[in-house]
Amino acid sequence: MNMPIAGTVPDALLDPMETASIDHLRQHQLERLRWSLNHAYDRVPLYRQRFDQLGVHPQDIKRLEDLAHLPFTTKADLRDHYPYGMFAVPMDQVVRLHASSGTTGKPTVVGYTRNDIDTWAQVVARSIRAAGGRPGTRCIFPTATACSPAAWGRTTAPNAWAAR
Repeated sequence: MNMPIAGTVPDALLDPMETASIDHLRQHQLERLRWSLNHAYDRVPLYRQRFDQLGVHPQDIKRLEDLAHLPFTTKADLRDHYPYGMFAVPMDQVVRLHASSGTTGKPTVVGYTRNDIDTWAQVVARSIRAAGGRPGTRCIFPTATACSPAAWGRTTAPNAWAAR
């Protein structure tokens, strides 16, 4: 079977971000990062507390490299604020939940909004197109754990994207 290579994907099939210059892409990434940081700071008490303790505010992030000044989120943070204390949206906006089994402690719960799922679908679709995929291309996504968020994202998200 002949598999197309990434360079053969016509620009008309690509999302504009897939053909953006590196400068444009970095600017877009910085804008999205700053939006996410502001959103977390305004809506998740733990993030506000951690930022304030470090004397860092989302507006202080001027470059992608400034990420080095931000605190990490740890698995312990997720467990200590179990189950929904780290969510930055109201529960009525959460349309899907994934949770670990909790075999090493409390389960880790992650919630997804419709926008999260749509974004995930776009990311998966971009990777398929970058590999030469076209409408109608059949894909297989072998995973060790079918119920994991990663497995779900690689299988369900493309279907959601294709159905739109």
